[in-house]
Amino acid sequence: MNDYELIGSPGCGSAIVEMALRISGIPYRLTDLPYLEPGPGRDRLLKLNPLGQVPTVVLPGGAVMTESAAILLHLHDVAPQGALVPEATAPERTRFLNLLFRLVGAVYPTFTYADDPPKWTLAGPAADRLRDTVMERRATLWREIEAQVGRPHVLGERFSALDLYVTMMTHWRPGKDWFAQHCPALTAAASQAEKNPHVAAVLERHFR
Repeated sequence: MNDYELIGSPGCGSAIVEMALRISGIPYRLTDLPYLEPGPGRDRLLKLNPLGQVPTVVLPGGAVMTESAAILLHLHDVAPQGALVPEATAPERTRFLNLLFRLVGAVYPTFTYADDPPKWTLAGPAADRLRDTVMERRATLWREIEAQVGRPHVLGERFSALDLYVTMMTHWRPGKDWFAQHCPALTAAASQAEKNPHVAAVLERHFR
């Protein structure tokens, strides 16, 4: 197997890695599946990734990678011409890493808990309270990130993988209208990123 295999699901964070693969020019094949539904696809996914999450990437040779940030850093090592990650000596490298891990370490988990509160607490008022509390926390995190966003891209003049995250995540709750009202810099960065033909093609596939 010479190509990467990206296992993903429509509308999910696997789209971020899909964008990165296209921009970097790395040959890959796509396996789309409803990753939460029982069946052969999920059975195989669980063998590759015990958490059963997407994106999961099978590298040439059969090694498996999970976690979008780790995958993106690896893709940069393989194909630095994609220019999605600032080089180690670049002045914006520190801010890139800080924001990258804020997105995946702080914002991303809010979807785990707010999307299905009864999975984590009793159904009813407790679940409603958990959802509301997590949604409030997510809004606070986005406002903090908004204060660090440049123009026209998240890092300012430089396009990076951060723009892929922002573009995808502004499609998720609380939704584009909320971002337009409360996070105009993030909204502008997402709109700018959508002009990239690779980003536009992936968004069209996931949200058409």
